[in-house]
Amino acid sequence: MNEFWKRTLSGAIYVGVVVSSILYHPVFYGIAFSLIILLAVREYHHLTKMSRVNTIMAAISAVLLFVTCWIPVGMQNYCYGFLMTICFVLYCLTLISSLVIELWLKSDDPIQNWGKTLQSQVMIALPIAMMSALMFFDKYLLLAVFVLIWVNDSGAYCVGMLSSKMPGGNHKMFPRVSPKKSWEGLFGGFLFAIAASILIAHFGWYDWLIQHSSVNMYVIAIVFAIVVAVAGTLGDLMESLLKRTIGVKDSGRFLPGHGGVLDRFDSILLAVPVALLLVIIL
Repeated sequence: MNEFWKRTLSGAIYVGVVVSSILYHPVFYGIAFSLIILLAVREYHHLTKMSRVNTIMAAISAVLLFVTCWIPVGMQNYCYGFLMTICFVLYCLTLISSLVIELWLKSDDPIQNWGKTLQSQVMIALPIAMMSALMFFDKYLLLAVFVLIWVNDSGAYCVGMLSSKMPGGNHKMFPRVSPKKSWEGLFGGFLFAIAASILIAHFGWYDWLIQHSSVNMYVIAIVFAIVVAVAGTLGDLMESLLKRTIGVKDSGRFLPGHGGVLDRFDSILLAVPVALLLVIIL
């Protein structure tokens, strides 16, 4: 199978898993993203050359944080406060243990290891766990974030490619971090995202948000698209900076033709917290 078909097939599977896990059932969503968060944290610790013990402890902590935030989504008809408290206490204990364990590992730079462990929780585990808050409000809000990021990326790629063939086109944004990203592609992606956002607004994806705010549907659609597109682009650049600093092209090989889990979810890491803040404000 050539590279194009590998990329197409793995991309279709990735989109299928994300969409079905959000729409099908909260338990399926919980299982799918528990696995995703585990793989993402593992990739990060592999990139930063952390020990196996550090990696396991950080991955367990990340999954416990996600489960803590997922419980209200998966158990809306039950008294979930007690379960959330237990899971959060376990998360804190596991995270603290992953820091205390440096006393026995005898590494050359325990402070750096502490920083990497905490960074994986803040940069990866927390944003993915916050997806459950959007799910709790309305699963279509979370789905909208993913769709807008995909449309923005595709639009930016197409416009960037077209502008590169024009005289004087393709002005690079951050060539040191991401040589292929251009300002033309950035604004082209924004336009695609806004158009897609207005379309899905007519499909009722923002109905919950419209019902709980006094803002016009089109304003919500445009603002939501711009916020997600900007945050998603910055999240992508943030992960690119990490890879450039380490000196690797992809975060892993989990998805043939697409790289690792972090490569596919880098935009989400910043888009979800910002989108959640926007929803709360509106």
